[in-house]
Amino acid sequence: MTHPSATLSSTSPARRRPSVAWSVLALLSALPVAGVSMFRGIPVEWPLMVVQLLSFTPWLVVPAALALVLAVLGRRLWVIITAAALLAVQLFWLFPLDAGKPETLPAGTATVSVKVMSLNSEYGEADAAAIVSMVRENGVQLLALQEHTQGLEDRLGAEGLEKILPHRVSEPNDDASGGAVYSAFPLEAVGLLPDTPFRMDVTRVLLKDSSAGSAAVLNLTNVHALPPVDERIGQWRSDLDKVARQASRPGSQLLTGDYNATYDHSEFREVLDKALAGQEGRKLVDVGTASGGRFSPTWPMEGLPLPGIVIDHMVTSPLISSSDYSVHRIPGSDHAAIMARLVVPAG
Repeated sequence: MTHPSATLSSTSPARRRPSVAWSVLALLSALPVAGVSMFRGIPVEWPLMVVQLLSFTPWLVVPAALALVLAVLGRRLWVIITAAALLAVQLFWLFPLDAGKPETLPAGTATVSVKVMSLNSEYGEADAAAIVSMVRENGVQLLALQEHTQGLEDRLGAEGLEKILPHRVSEPNDDASGGAVYSAFPLEAVGLLPDTPFRMDVTRVLLKDSSAGSAAVLNLTNVHALPPVDERIGQWRSDLDKVARQASRPGSQLLTGDYNATYDHSEFREVLDKALAGQEGRKLVDVGTASGGRFSPTWPMEGLPLPGIVIDHMVTSPLISSSDYSVHRIPGSDHAAIMARLVVPAG
């Protein structure tokens, strides 16, 4: 007669042993994630190659998740813990808890709402009809253009943009340094950020809500930083520093355009921090990041199918709130347009 314990032992499944192969694959997937994470986590002036690599940080969540799956299959606890920690770090950077957020205005504060759109037109080659259609269909009241040319200005005029946005401050140029602001509200040219290869004009926008009887002044900086390539990386850092200095000025600030930088660059995060230095806990707000738009790339929209990155931003003073952030592809440009509704305190 067979003993019961013998029968039970013979029919029970054998305990799975840890798999070396799965664990090795997990570590191989985690290795590049760990390398880039080290660069992302240490806020120093990294060399050019690292700066460019950091642009793609959001996409590291994919190999980090794969590494965790492989680690679970491998059943080695220390590999699982390592992969889980790396994935947690990527998720924290993807949805950063330390990002600036709009501050709540005191009850009864009068405000003015404005719909804003920004676009790098790629040497003025963006489709003018598509731009005007986007403005009309979305009720855009304030439009900032980078790499603005006279040819684009003429085509926008032919498409009737000035009937929708009759006020304009424009400095067209064919070498990518031109810029323009079109508005439903009166504009005043204020100045120009100094010593930047691309024009970065500052324009005062005189907002008004006739129905509520409220008015506000918005200081708009049309941002176009030099890209961090070759020996120009120093100028890129200088351009971002100039933007931060402008943002530190009194009043409601909107600094929108092509930063050629992502939230994963410490230089860009320093813009958000430095502008309000000495004001504990206060930061400028990157509207896209605050809206969860880290996976809504703005470049490249043409050419090779590269993983997209977010280098176009709307950055605001913390007392400006935002909603309806969105990204829209415009034919003819390698950048997407960014759009949001801003609520500016009156005064």
